[in-house]
Amino acid sequence: MKPAIIIVDMLKDTLKEGSRFPITQEAKRIIPNLQRLLNESREKGCPIIFACDSFLKEDFIFKGKMKARSLRGTKDAEVVDDLKPEPTDMVLPKRRFSAFFKTDLDQTLRTLGVDMIVVTGIATEVCVLMTAMDGLCHDFSVILLEDCCASRNSEAHQGCLNLYRDFALYPLLRIMTLEEFLKEVAS
Repeated sequence: MKPAIIIVDMLKDTLKEGSRFPITQEAKRIIPNLQRLLNESREKGCPIIFACDSFLKEDFIFKGKMKARSLRGTKDAEVVDDLKPEPTDMVLPKRRFSAFFKTDLDQTLRTLGVDMIVVTGIATEVCVLMTAMDGLCHDFSVILLEDCCASRNSEAHQGCLNLYRDFALYPLLRIMTLEEFLKEVAS
């Protein structure tokens, strides 16, 4: 087993004080767990990938209810300071929900010899889930760390995870706590 850690959309735009996003407070709660995951994963030599929204002002997805945010080249599209990437980490700009969609993530993971992705970040039912599902579609085993992901509220977060706890592709897709994952990696 060679896992890579993928941190999805933990960006300044979403987590800044006074943010208009309902996910902000939930996302702040997972930062200590993400810090622990990053520290222990770096010690073990696991690749760390920050998959970050990086939109253009005229992006198609802003034609719906979603307002322009996390614009490419702005501070708002950067990873929050509490999770600041190390020089050995990778920052992957993404224009859509999945970290795999029209990026080189698949090729990068294969070059690194990765066979499993551990997906964390926000939002559980959108970008985290779509990255996890695309990981399965690219033949990677997937772990969702339930206490390292957040949604707009705990009901949406748990509802999404509950749909996949007894998923037909178990054990290719597993939902675990951070503690369970760290114990598994240590053994």
